[in-house]
Amino acid sequence: MNVLRFSDLCAQGKAKGKKVFIRADLNVPQDESGAITEDTRIRASVPAIQMALDNGAAVMVTSHLGRPTEGEFKPEDSLAPVAKRMAELLGRDVPLVANWVDGVQVAPGQVVLLENCRLNVGEKKNKEELARKMAALCDIFVNDAFGTAHRAEGTTYGIAQFAPIACAGPLLSAEIDA
Repeated sequence: MNVLRFSDLCAQGKAKGKKVFIRADLNVPQDESGAITEDTRIRASVPAIQMALDNGAAVMVTSHLGRPTEGEFKPEDSLAPVAKRMAELLGRDVPLVANWVDGVQVAPGQVVLLENCRLNVGEKKNKEELARKMAALCDIFVNDAFGTAHRAEGTTYGIAQFAPIACAGPLLSAEIDA
């Protein structure tokens, strides 16, 4: 199988100055107060994010968390605790961006975490209009969400159909190679 890998694009200098949208799996367990109880998935997402940053990309990361109802934000569905932990691991600010589908401001060398993707109406059913809007946010789509790669949702499948470049991140590449 011929798979386009993000690491190869970076090695060729193709991420420099580009907007990179990374679909990660940051669905981590939390206690009743919202504190993360186990952060393996966040730590596993760091190599793809760091690779993009090291190669001069403007980085957007998103994930789902739990099973929220599309279009109905509740504080317990927020990726805010994930953004905090990711910032600690990366040693830099990781702003959390809500209502991001219609546009995101991020510069090369910066990273933002896009709020819970499953809050977007049409995510679960992979609505084409949503997938096209998300694809328009980026130059390169990186699927690094091994735990959800099998789902035909907007941020795992739909965006890949319309993004200028779609590739596998380090986690997905490792699984493909295994």
